Amino acid sequence: MSFSFSRRDFLKTAAALPAWMLAPEAPRDFLPRFAFFSPKGQEPRANILVCIFLRGGMDGLHAVIPHGDADYYRLRPRLAIPEPSPGNDRTGIDLDGFFGLHPSMRPLKDLWDDKGLAFVHAAGSPNPTRSHFDAMDYMERGTPGDKQVATGWLARHLQFAAHENGSPFRVVGFGAALPSSLRGPIPAIALRSIADFHLGGRYRGEVEQFQNMISSMYASDAALGERADFTLDAVQLLQSVVVSKYQPANKAQYPDSEFGQSLMQVAQLIKAQIGVEVAAVDLGGWDTHITQGQFSGDMPNLLADLSAALAAFYLDLGDMMKRVTVTAMSEFGRRAIENGGLGTDHGHGNVMMVLGKSINGGRVFGQWPGLSNEKLVGPGDLAITTDFRSVLGELVSKHLQNPFLDQVFPNFTDYQPLGIADNIST
Repeated sequence: MSFSFSRRDFLKTAAALPAWMLAPEAPRDFLPRFAFFSPKGQEPRANILVCIFLRGGMDGLHAVIPHGDADYYRLRPRLAIPEPSPGNDRTGIDLDGFFGLHPSMRPLKDLWDDKGLAFVHAAGSPNPTRSHFDAMDYMERGTPGDKQVATGWLARHLQFAAHENGSPFRVVGFGAALPSSLRGPIPAIALRSIADFHLGGRYRGEVEQFQNMISSMYASDAALGERADFTLDAVQLLQSVVVSKYQPANKAQYPDSEFGQSLMQVAQLIKAQIGVEVAAVDLGGWDTHITQGQFSGDMPNLLADLSAALAAFYLDLGDMMKRVTVTAMSEFGRRAIENGGLGTDHGHGNVMMVLGKSINGGRVFGQWPGLSNEKLVGPGDLAITTDFRSVLGELVSKHLQNPFLDQVFPNFTDYQPLGIADNIST
């Protein structure tokens, strides 16, 4: 088959494909810049971090409930989850006698019992903003209150990691756009769905045409032709991952939701051993100002989706979770007191989650500040006693074995590891 086309034709065809690759600092020409990657099946040299951003301000007091604090029930007479009672599905699920899980999060209890799940309560960003946009931006940059640093904290980790990994799938974000935490000098891939590249999928014709166009356009240009080959290798490698329907291991069942399917595809890429080191996945919808829901409604549904997907991911990867750590965070928490619309307003302190088979799990980390009136901050919020960068910094230094925390989190001088990663061998 022969093709006759211009650069405009190429761009038009490429635009018709799924939004699959975004270089954070795009080169002047229109092809993404990739280094060659390790052969499929080669054991990756680095541990893997999966970052989940719960966008909208998740109510950590509704997810990991402080049932041992009487002020929790005083502040939330209608939304509070009752103290744990064995055999009662409409009470909290006890963790340690003081904290418990929302009943919608029951799938995570097995991970907790397996010492594969930990929480950090009263955690978050020290910047007091209640703006979703600013709070998310600060956390993804890893520089609260400072927008002078243009790159994201995950991109900086990859930039300063001691090892080299030339895979185009070294860092992957699931969604229509690349998360700000991944923006930087290391090329990253944004995928809506790897299923879009299935050889029997509806994009098969466009992908094949795309490949032929690149090969024909740059056949006579050695420099650009080499770069085109790298791009083709990335497409072909991804196609090789999805030649058949993915079957999760250990009878794991992912939710049939966008988030659940994204996590399943992260597991698929990790198992393919094509050099994934960092993956970022979003789950939005947490801005629950009204009708938040005690046992049913928007937030319980989100908690159920989050928990079922994480439990399936943990089960699916099995022993590979010794090399994979997952962390979940949100830009800020919610007000400690419920509002008149049976919801909660923008707050401050929140809860972070960490799971994996090499963490010091089965514990709630952090110093609990209490919910009495004199302990609340601002307009009535849970105080922050753990800077989110201490949690992420511990994972970067111990799990990802990157000692350059001053580069990953510039100007952060109060790093205080909590012991979450004490079981991870360096």
